[in-house]
Amino acid sequence: QEILEKYHDLFTLQWEGVIGNMCTPSQAEWEQLLTNCSAFLFCGMERFMSHVLPNWLVAMNIPKCRLVILLDLVRSQKSYQRITNSDIHKSCVRVALERPAETAVLLSLAGAGCVVAPQWYASPAEQAQRLETLLQNLLSFGKTTGQTVHVLQK
Repeated sequence: QEILEKYHDLFTLQWEGVIGNMCTPSQAEWEQLLTNCSAFLFCGMERFMSHVLPNWLVAMNIPKCRLVILLDLVRSQKSYQRITNSDIHKSCVRVALERPAETAVLLSLAGAGCVVAPQWYASPAEQAQRLETLLQNLLSFGKTTGQTVHVLQK
């Protein structure tokens, strides 16, 4: 919340979404957010695709969404337990589709122009630092997505 407030003036007036743990978006809400945006930011626990149904995502058409930033793979003891219990009820194929590279492919096939996603798990503090770096480089410094990812790799 603090980071978003810091960069609020640099966002467009059409900034909308779900912040915090107010509620879990429904599949229809995920679809509305993805289809009506030019950039989509997900910052959350575990895997983004554990929140979205793969068969729903592959049927979507999101060509207006030029940039998807997934700051997922944040892990806590509670989230690890929750995702482990959830994975028990999923097929191996479904769990495989939730991996970072597969998620990026699905989003690209749906029409996303660029997908930025971590390949490794992080603590909430590490992920907050990544978000700060992303927003600072993209919005304050006006760097391209590629330049920003390069900064994150360092």
